[in-house]
Amino acid sequence: MILPRVRDPRFVTIRRGGTLTDSDHHLLALWAASCAEHVLDLFESARPEDLRPRQAIEHARAWVRGEVTMMQARAAGGHAMGAARDLRGAARHAAYAAGQAGAVAHVAAHELGAAAYAIKAARAAVPEGDREAASRRECRWQRDQLPETIRELVLDDQRLRNEICWSVFDC
Repeated sequence: MILPRVRDPRFVTIRRGGTLTDSDHHLLALWAASCAEHVLDLFESARPEDLRPRQAIEHARAWVRGEVTMMQARAAGGHAMGAARDLRGAARHAAYAAGQAGAVAHVAAHELGAAAYAIKAARAAVPEGDREAASRRECRWQRDQLPETIRELVLDDQRLRNEICWSVFDC
């Protein structure tokens, strides 16, 4: 579970009664795509012939550019999550990260899912004794990628949802 029971109006677009601007929604999608892409090789090394996670990331970015619809980006995200089903470990988490990135076009709050799964992927990719350090490195890398205009929003979201996101944002 990565979404809160009650939707935060800061992640609902203005036209739907929230406070999120379209430009900030786009920034969230681009950041989520970057988080997912950062660990994509962990999936692609296990399944180089399966393009679904990469396509989900590309669809997230294409949605921002107005080249695909929200429904197309969301569907690509669902297909990426389907690619994860029979996998375990880092490859599975990386595919889920891509799926979450694709879903940001539909529900902006999936931005944190992309980030959390990417951290889980980075953690699962290293030996047991190195996992905490890998988690912190990935979390810090993600924070370094945050555009200034959404930085405080995402950091606050991480604080609020850290517990339901496997406490991966303790970095």
